[in-house]
Amino acid sequence: MRLGFGLKAFVEQMLFRPRFYHLPLMLLLSPLSLFYALFMAFRRMLRRQKDFALPIVSIGNLIVGGSGKTPFIIALSSKYDKVSIISRGYGRQSKGLVEVSQEGKILTDVQRSGDEAMLMALALPKASVWVSEDRALAIEKAKSQGAKLIILDDGFNRVKIKKFEVLLEPEHIYNYFPFPLGAFRESYFSRYYADINLKEESDFRREVFIADPQEQMILVTAISQPKRLDRYLPKGVVFKYYLEDHAYFDEKILEDLLEKYQANSILCTEKDYVKMQGFKLKISQMKLKFVINDDILEHIDKYIEDTRGKNNNEK
Repeated sequence: MRLGFGLKAFVEQMLFRPRFYHLPLMLLLSPLSLFYALFMAFRRMLRRQKDFALPIVSIGNLIVGGSGKTPFIIALSSKYDKVSIISRGYGRQSKGLVEVSQEGKILTDVQRSGDEAMLMALALPKASVWVSEDRALAIEKAKSQGAKLIILDDGFNRVKIKKFEVLLEPEHIYNYFPFPLGAFRESYFSRYYADINLKEESDFRREVFIADPQEQMILVTAISQPKRLDRYLPKGVVFKYYLEDHAYFDEKILEDLLEKYQANSILCTEKDYVKMQGFKLKISQMKLKFVINDDILEHIDKYIEDTRGKNNNEK
């Protein structure tokens, strides 16, 4: 059994995998989608970019929802020293600039950081993590504290920042229209503004294993498009409990679900787990490892080295 059907499920299906019964609504929304695509195109064409005089690598996507940006950033950032990761901090219960971690030292809680930023902070003991609506402000702050490399989370639409654009695409795309007709944040052709376009399963892939699996488990998650987890689920999942992306969990509700379905543990993603720390419940985790092709990493390395060399020569 699954929670979450209704209007939200109908709209989500239209955005990602439309069916014939979505056609009337899609026709109605098509003028808005065209206007939105043109607006975003003009915004990008008229941009004036600021050079922050240090390498900035943006990891982004064109499609709303999960495309692997967070695990990709973790895999990439683990290769470098003096790296600062800057994120919007989606789902956080705070505003403004927040320093989440400083070279692995956690400086705040998940409510103020947001789940993705906290996951990155916990996974990267050599990195510093910041969240801010104003990415330029966060870049300046990180630079003043000694950052030698900036990794910009979800930075493709930050058109005023000069950066190296890495754009992630899912393995399959079923709807190429921009919002609100489809899930694209801009026209599909905006992908040609990226320095590298990476396709899942071709340029990078996910490896998933279950930590501490139990005989009977309840899947609990607050991620976008939760059904994409189905391909990785082990046997023994007796119920699936979905919440909105970035939502926080109620320990008592989870405890009641375990009792109702006579399950042995909660099964969740690493992103979900950072919001369950301290819960007195048995938790099994879906551990995710990202494998990135060597030629992609070499391409990014070259950009970083070239940018540092150029900036040193200009001093």
